[in-house]
Amino acid sequence: MQYEPNKIERKWRAIWEERKLHHAVKDETRPKYYCLDMFPYPSGEGLHVGHWRGYVLSDVWSRYMTLLGYNVLHPMGWDAFGLPAENAAIKKGVHPETQTKAAVSNMKRQLTDMGSMYDWEREVNSSTPEYYRWTQWVFLKAYELGLAYKKGAPINWCPGCRCGLADEEVKEGRCDRCGSEVTKKNLNQWFFGISKYAQRLIDDIKPLDWPEKVKKMQIDWIGRSEGAEVCFQLEGLEDKLWIYTTRPDTLFGATYMVMAPEHPLVDKITTDEQREAVEAYRTRTSTRSEVERQEQREKTGVFTGGYAINPVNGKRTPIWISDYVLMGYGTGAIMAVPSHDTRDWDFAKAFDIPIIQVVLTPEQEKELAGCKGAEELNKAYAEKYPQMPLTEAYCEVGTMINSGEFSGLKSDVGRKRIVESLEAKGLGRTKINYRLRDWLVSRQRYWGAPIPMVYCDDCGIVPVPEEQLPVLLPHVDKYEPSGTGESPLAAIDEFVNTTCPKCGKPARRDTDTISQWICSSWYFLRYSSYDCQDQAWRKEDVDYWNPVDMYVGGIEHAVLHLLYSRFCTKMFYDLGLVKFTEPFQRLFNQGMICKVGHSGRLEKMSKSKGNVVNPDELVEKYGTDSLRAYELFIGPPELDAEWNDSGIDGVYRWIKRVWNFAQETEFAKDKESDIEVLRLSHRFIKKINDDLQRLHLNTVVAALMEWMNGLYTLRSQGKTISEETLRQYIVIASPIIPHTAEEMWHNLGEEKSLFEGKPAWPTHKEEYTVENTFKLAVQVNGKVRATLEIPMGTEQAAIEELARANERVAAQLEGKTVRRVIYVPNKLLNIVVG
Repeated sequence: MQYEPNKIERKWRAIWEERKLHHAVKDETRPKYYCLDMFPYPSGEGLHVGHWRGYVLSDVWSRYMTLLGYNVLHPMGWDAFGLPAENAAIKKGVHPETQTKAAVSNMKRQLTDMGSMYDWEREVNSSTPEYYRWTQWVFLKAYELGLAYKKGAPINWCPGCRCGLADEEVKEGRCDRCGSEVTKKNLNQWFFGISKYAQRLIDDIKPLDWPEKVKKMQIDWIGRSEGAEVCFQLEGLEDKLWIYTTRPDTLFGATYMVMAPEHPLVDKITTDEQREAVEAYRTRTSTRSEVERQEQREKTGVFTGGYAINPVNGKRTPIWISDYVLMGYGTGAIMAVPSHDTRDWDFAKAFDIPIIQVVLTPEQEKELAGCKGAEELNKAYAEKYPQMPLTEAYCEVGTMINSGEFSGLKSDVGRKRIVESLEAKGLGRTKINYRLRDWLVSRQRYWGAPIPMVYCDDCGIVPVPEEQLPVLLPHVDKYEPSGTGESPLAAIDEFVNTTCPKCGKPARRDTDTISQWICSSWYFLRYSSYDCQDQAWRKEDVDYWNPVDMYVGGIEHAVLHLLYSRFCTKMFYDLGLVKFTEPFQRLFNQGMICKVGHSGRLEKMSKSKGNVVNPDELVEKYGTDSLRAYELFIGPPELDAEWNDSGIDGVYRWIKRVWNFAQETEFAKDKESDIEVLRLSHRFIKKINDDLQRLHLNTVVAALMEWMNGLYTLRSQGKTISEETLRQYIVIASPIIPHTAEEMWHNLGEEKSLFEGKPAWPTHKEEYTVENTFKLAVQVNGKVRATLEIPMGTEQAAIEELARANERVAAQLEGKTVRRVIYVPNKLLNIVVG
């Protein structure tokens, strides 16, 4: 029988579908396993081979877990709402709904051709009313908990997408989706209070089976710091300026203060002489994103003319404004200690502000080690270092200097003492701070779930009752964003005008739409109750299937989707809707497939870069199984890999060799008895099982190739191979080449599918993996004269006797005197003669 992959693959996909082998149902007799891909947005370009990599990996894992006896749920759906889909539709000049339906149809065909064991009965689409009804419900639940709120704020504004962006959607000052430079715009927006969960998000991520890199990215983004809030009295005003600092031990070195340009007290403290310069600077700052402000290297700022009184020494401290201070972090104002902070040092040098050192460096401590008491230490320092410091002297812990009564203390002790002193005077308090800001969730775009809130002149903001959901997205011909700060829905009177759910009087709907990130922050729960009509999910379904056991997707979602999903899960837990606090127990981030593009550089695959490889053509030429195996063989799955157009040829030849081996070999019907065959097979069974557990799928494919080569060699030596060995090989290869494995299994007389009959997964026997002999190199005067196979445990004297008895070695020893013998156990014997 010829190997005809396309024919075989079509046959088995039809059988799987007919028998509903991939449809998961609850089964209390088996342990459950939930394997999930990050669901894709339906791109009109379809899938390229780079996309295939993660989907193949999750499918191999799902099939492997199925064969291990687990009840596997492996669903798929579409992240169809939001900026990506709408921008693609605008580019093509079609309606987003039309674009989405066509893209879903094409990508579903490609995923089916991949042979993936997706449970398509559970398919979800975030742009359908059946789904977004419950996305709106999630919004209402956040409102119920006091987590959803609306406020006016300067937000990140993308002029390309013409809508607001969350902080996590801005990368290096540009929109993560379209690449436009992000500016600022003042709008009334909806936020989710994710910052209230900051510490829980840090604590709960630590025990998860996630890449340490992703854990660190989230923890760093949340940005916990421990410090103190300190009160500075504004000179000439009753107002006080509270600042947050992680280094209260450096308060005596604060020679200026900086406020965010948008701080509400800026107008009060600015003198008439400085007002024009301050307003000009504030105008310039308003066009820049917070990310861009933080990353700017050149320090800019303007003196306000105002002063504050330092609470530890009573000194007047000038107040500046600068765009490197953010209103959303801490209190929107900082004390600046240029001697111990690089950023403050650069600013002070740029504007000729005094610099006072207040913590000694380790080198200075050694030089001043003999000083006793604060007064003597301060005097000795002043004599030895009379000039302003020439470099920034950052040190986490050191001896305090120029700090009044606290001089001479170690700074970690001084921090506590200074805060205690300030607390006693009502001028300070300990404080834990987080960099994480609340999540901006409203969008001024058409293609999204309408926000389920109503504005009534009498009742204020009123949530739409759950029984009235979904608030349907009206179909319109003109949906492009206005760029004015209002959604296109604002121009549709029949949508906007409604009645208040509370009092029945005329009211107006919210015209913004919900961020697509909310759609993807709960979808993994919907799969569990895909057919539920009267609630987002049935608790008994979620209790059985969730949380997700294995989650596969790109690392680019580390501080977007993954953080938001964790937050929403904790919100559901607090509402008593789920019994777990983390959605994904194990996370695997696959690397990208790269190829040389128009630029001549190796880059991530993209149509615009001219380096996309269409999998459809490769499937037609080589078959799905060959492409699946090559996607795995190309390199360690967690690392980026370079695509080689001819690389698939070798994988295709391997599968043909496997097929031909099964067709041509006369197999013994008894259990495997040949010791060499057993050693070969059990050695590779052990290696493959070890590599599978570590998800080293590239080496699994390589081991399958070596194993087959070894079987061919043994057959050529006249060894009889049992059908048992072939069956073991087929089962172990089946997660990677499922169609070919199914056909070979069927050819052995099996009626049931491999994934239906669930044959026992092969495991190794240690007795066949332990080597009983070793190869010994025998040298005479350092030159190898023979290689002997020696039984393990043979004594050195017996080994020497065997070596001397060897014909080639004996010839070299004849007539010579043995001076000494060097023996390296189990490796080498060197006989030195003279």
